[in-house]
Amino acid sequence: MPEFTVNPTRFDPYKNFKFRVRWDGRCVAGVSKVGALRRNTEVVRHRSGGDTSSSRKSPGRTEYEPIVLERGVTHDVDFEQWANKVWNWGAGPGSEASLKDFRKDLIIEVYNEAGQLAIAYKVYRCWVSEYQALPELDANANAVAIQTIKLENEGWERDYSVAEPQEPSYIE
Repeated sequence: MPEFTVNPTRFDPYKNFKFRVRWDGRCVAGVSKVGALRRNTEVVRHRSGGDTSSSRKSPGRTEYEPIVLERGVTHDVDFEQWANKVWNWGAGPGSEASLKDFRKDLIIEVYNEAGQLAIAYKVYRCWVSEYQALPELDANANAVAIQTIKLENEGWERDYSVAEPQEPSYIE
């Protein structure tokens, strides 16, 4: 793991509203919300016959929670085209799914207030398990129509090659 240098002038944590999502080497348009990156490792309990009444614990399988992406409904079809690789109703019998290239790797980037890349996570082998093309529509509401995709994944890791940025000073 690389050695980190700490910015002695930054005391505040990064905000959760400056981020980008990338796949296929480009930013995904309009993503307004990204679900948490969460993993859970099972606990394996064991004990030997001669041990005292307490058990020992060791790590078991690790599962990675799905990640939900949300964005406003537009003419951009990236969410829909990716979801259609797993199931496409109009494709005809026998060709509803195309599992050849239905997985993608993602990069989730977090930026500081100055717009500099501060943190990045790589998310591996994602695929769309749930797709919401339109939300519930309500003529009495005053809201943006949001579409969502739920991404199953096989793990994620922080990209340690992204170093803490040297934040600019605007004092003259």
